[in-house]
Amino acid sequence: MGWIKRILKVLTVILFACLFFLGLCYRNDIPAEEIEQKYATGESHFISLDGINVHVRIIGEGEPIILLHGSFSSLHTWDAWQQELSPYFLTISIDFPGHGLTGPDELKRYSLTDYSLLVLELSEKLNLDKFHLAGNSMGGAVAMQVASTRPDKVLSLNFVDASGVPSTLNKNLDLKESKKSDPWIFKLAKNPVLSSILLKCTPKFLFGMNMKQVYADPEKVTDEAITRYYELMLRKGNRKATLDRMGAPRESRIDFDRLDMPTLIMWGKEDSWIPVTQGYALEKAIPGSKLVVFDNAAHVPMEEIPTESVAKYLSFLGVEVRKDYFQEPKLMTYAD
Repeated sequence: MGWIKRILKVLTVILFACLFFLGLCYRNDIPAEEIEQKYATGESHFISLDGINVHVRIIGEGEPIILLHGSFSSLHTWDAWQQELSPYFLTISIDFPGHGLTGPDELKRYSLTDYSLLVLELSEKLNLDKFHLAGNSMGGAVAMQVASTRPDKVLSLNFVDASGVPSTLNKNLDLKESKKSDPWIFKLAKNPVLSSILLKCTPKFLFGMNMKQVYADPEKVTDEAITRYYELMLRKGNRKATLDRMGAPRESRIDFDRLDMPTLIMWGKEDSWIPVTQGYALEKAIPGSKLVVFDNAAHVPMEEIPTESVAKYLSFLGVEVRKDYFQEPKLMTYAD
C-alpha cells in the first residue's frame, strides 16, 4: 500500500503545482477605457455600425484602401503599411468585433460573412463608392467574401497569406504540402476545458510563442509587440469573444468568376500556418492575378518585412518607387 500513498503524494504535488501556476497566470480583463487610452491614436475613430462601436484608424487622402487584419490580431498589424501608403491613398484599418479596441459584439456576429457585411456597411458610412482591399490571414478571407459579394465596389485585391482558400482548389496540388492542421493556439481555443481556463488564466508567454510561429526570424519579435497583442486580448470581453468566434461558421462561398479586379497575392515562404501552396492555388483560381513570394518572411510579411512588402504593394497600385525624392511620384490608379 505504500506505493499507492507515494503516487497520491506525487499527484497531490502536481495538482497544487498546476493550481499555483494557474494562480500566477490569472488576469482580470482590462477596462475598455484604460486600453483605449493606451492604444488609440489621433487617427482613431469609433464608428457605430449595426450596433457595434467599431475602432477604425483613418490616415491619408486619395483613393481609399481598406486594410483587414487576421485572427487574434488588430489594426496595429498595418501600422508600418499605413504610414507608407498614406501619402498616396486614404488608408482605413479596422479592428474587427472581438479584436483590438472594438471589443465584443453582444450578438456574437463573428463569422466571415458577418465581417464582410461590416466592411460593406463601413464603406457606405464613409461614402466610399469604390475602394481597394487588402487582407491578411482571416482578413484575406473577409476580403475574398466582400469582393465576391460586391465586385462592383472593389478596385483591387491584395491577399497577404490569406485564409479561406477552398479545399477544392488544392486538388491538383501536392497534398503533403498543401495539407495543414490548425495552429496550436486555435486548438487551445477550441478545446472546451482549456478554453474555459484561458478565459481567466492567460499567460503572456503563450503570445510570445504564438508570434514567433508567425515570423520567419523570431529575433524580429519585439517585447513591445508581444505586450500589445497580449493587452489587446485582455481588453474587456475580447477573450470570451475569441472563444465564441472559434465556434462561428468559417466556410464562405466564393464565386471566383466575379473576382475580375486586379489582384496581387503575397505570401511568406516560411509560413507554417497557411503554406505557400495555398497562394499558388489562389493564383490559379483568379485569372490575371500575380503571386509574390517572400523568401525571408512567414505569416505576417507586413509586420516582419514591412518595407519590402509595402513596396511591392505600392508598385502594384501604380506608385513608382523614386530614386529622387524631390520629384513627384508617378501615380496610376485603377479608378481611371
